[in-house]
Amino acid sequence: MGADRQNIRKIIAGTVGNTLEWYDFAVYGYLAPIIAGQFFPSGSHSVSLIATFGVFAAGFLMRPIGSLLLGHIADRAGRRQALLISVAMMAIPTSLIALLPTYESIGILAPILLTLLRLLQGMSVGGEYTGSSVYLYEIAPKKWRSFTVSWALVGAVFGILLGSGVAAFATGMVPADELNNWGWRIPFACGILLGISGFILRSGTRAEETDLPPSPREPVRVPVRQVLKHHRPALFRTIACNVLNGVGFYLTFVYLTTYLVDYSKLTESRALTINTGVMIFFMLLLPLLGYVADRIGQRPLLLIGSGGIALLGYPAFWLLHHPDPAMIILGQCSLALVLACYFAPLLGAMISLFPAEVRVTGFSIGYNIPLAIFGGTSPLVATYLIHETHMQLAPAFYLTGAGVLAFLVVIFMPPVEDEAEPPAIPAE
Repeated sequence: MGADRQNIRKIIAGTVGNTLEWYDFAVYGYLAPIIAGQFFPSGSHSVSLIATFGVFAAGFLMRPIGSLLLGHIADRAGRRQALLISVAMMAIPTSLIALLPTYESIGILAPILLTLLRLLQGMSVGGEYTGSSVYLYEIAPKKWRSFTVSWALVGAVFGILLGSGVAAFATGMVPADELNNWGWRIPFACGILLGISGFILRSGTRAEETDLPPSPREPVRVPVRQVLKHHRPALFRTIACNVLNGVGFYLTFVYLTTYLVDYSKLTESRALTINTGVMIFFMLLLPLLGYVADRIGQRPLLLIGSGGIALLGYPAFWLLHHPDPAMIILGQCSLALVLACYFAPLLGAMISLFPAEVRVTGFSIGYNIPLAIFGGTSPLVATYLIHETHMQLAPAFYLTGAGVLAFLVVIFMPPVEDEAEPPAIPAE
C-alpha cells in the first residue's frame, strides 16, 4: 500500500506541471480581449487583440529553446532538478502576471514586462511536458508504461478545462467594469496555488527518481550534440509523428470552436459547451487507451489512430459542418476517439527511441519543433485554406495529410515499446 501511495504521488508530481502550464494557456486565451485593453491600448480593438495574441505566439517560439535548456539539465543533472526548475519557470511568471501593472500605470514598460514573462513561460513549456513525460516513463513498470505516461496528457487537458472553468467563473461572477479593472487578475492568482503545489510535490519526491540502473559513465557533456550525431533517425521520426500531434490537437480542440461559430452557425456558448464536453471525453479515453496499449502493444493503436485520422478527417468535418448539433457532436467525438488512440501510446513509443543518457533532450527537440511550427499555426493555416480554396471543408485535407504522414512513419518505424533497446552512446 505504501509503495502504491508513493507511485501515485510520483505520477501526480509528474503531471501537475502540465496542468499549470495549460491552465495558464487557457486563462490567457480566454481573457485575451481584456488583456488587450489593459496592456496594448489602441484606437483599434483588432490591433490590440493581434498584439496580445502575438505575445502568445512568441511563447511558442521559445519552446525549442526551453527544450534544449531543460533537456540538457535533465540529462546532465537529473530529471528531478529539471522538473523543479520548469515548474518554477511557469509558476513565478503566472504569479507576476496577476500583479503586473497595466499600460495606464507604467506605460510601455507594461507590455514589455508581459512579453518577457510569456517568453519565460514558453521556455518552461518547452521542457515541462516532455521532461515530465520521460520522468513518468522511467518510474513506470515496463508493463504499465503507456498507461502511466498517458497521465502527462491527462494533466494538460485537465489544465485547459480548469483554466477555462476558472476564467468563465470569474467573468460570470465579477461585473464587467470590475473585471476590466482587477477581476481579470483572479484566474492568474489562482495559478499560484497550482505552482506551489507542484513545487512541493516535486521537491518531496525521493532522490531515486527513476528506476534506471546507474550509468557506468559520466553524463554526456553535450546531449544535443550526441542526439544530432548518433540519433538522427529517432529524432526525425519523433518530429514527423508529432506533426499530427500539433495539427490534430489544435484543429480539434482549439480551432474548432471558431469554426463552429463561423461556418456551422452555432452560438459561441453552444460551441464552447460542445468543445468542453468532447475534451472531457478525450481526457477520459487517454488512460483507458494507454492501458489497452500496454496489453496489445503501442504500434496497433498508433496505426489505428493515424489511419483513422487519414480516413475520417473529411467525413468528420462534413459532420461538423452539419446544421444538426447532434451530428456536430458525433463529428468531433469521432476525431477525439481516433486522436486518443494515437496520443495515448505516442509518448511512450517516442521516448523509447532514445537511450536514457540523452532521452529528455532527444524527445524534447523532436516534440517541440513540430509543435512550434505546426501546432500554434494550425488555426492560421485552416483559415488560410478556407480563404484561398473557398471550401469550408478545406481544413480536413490538412488534418488528413498529417494523418497519412504519421501512418507511414509508424509503418516503417523499428520496434517500439522497448522491444529493442536503443544503442548505447559512444564515449565522447
